[in-house]
Amino acid sequence: MIEYSGQPHYLVAVDCIVFGFDGEHLKILLVKRGLEPEINKWSLMGGFVGANESPDDAANRVLKKMTGLEGVYLEQMQIYGEPGRDPIERTLSVGYFALIDIHKYEAQLNDDYEAEWFLINDRPKLIFDHDQMVADARKKLRYKAALHPILFEMLPKKFTIPQLHILFEEVNDTKIDTRNFSRKITSTGLLIKLAEKDRTGSKKGAFYFKLDKKKYNANSQAFLNLMPNLKI
Repeated sequence: MIEYSGQPHYLVAVDCIVFGFDGEHLKILLVKRGLEPEINKWSLMGGFVGANESPDDAANRVLKKMTGLEGVYLEQMQIYGEPGRDPIERTLSVGYFALIDIHKYEAQLNDDYEAEWFLINDRPKLIFDHDQMVADARKKLRYKAALHPILFEMLPKKFTIPQLHILFEEVNDTKIDTRNFSRKITSTGLLIKLAEKDRTGSKKGAFYFKLDKKKYNANSQAFLNLMPNLKI
């Protein structure tokens, strides 16, 4: 067997930042760490990459094992490799972020690892460099949301403008004028207005919409141009 003689060998892990939206708040899914060091402290979903699997395969496996979630939007983010990030052994971690509609996956979520949702700005301190991972993932999410309709992964197939407005505010951590947002988002022509209304908030109700994926693919610039105008 040929080896790279004299070269150091490191462990490779994956860590998953799971963002969820419940119609009102942006949240993050955390678990209690099950081993030392930092046992029983809050952590991202993580685990080591197996000898015969890719980082993508490992991330999907870890996510399913620790939360029961599968078939969700999952994207590789970046690698974390500071020499002292894990006090036990030199470990490189590949960071991923996932986006889900919390209500859609409620039944699928298990509690084997005490997975719990926290408000993104009111979460407990995390182990190792996981807080930095979360901060990086939020920046990545904002950037991606300006280029692609990934935020719709966090909404049901039919949604209201108020729900979309709240999600934009939560993701970008800023207030956006309601009337201005409604006017500009509908002017893109990328949303299909449905006949049905959501009347849970008021008797008048709010019309449901859905994303026109064909129009978006043909004219994604319309969505991109929306962002700077909203000062997002």
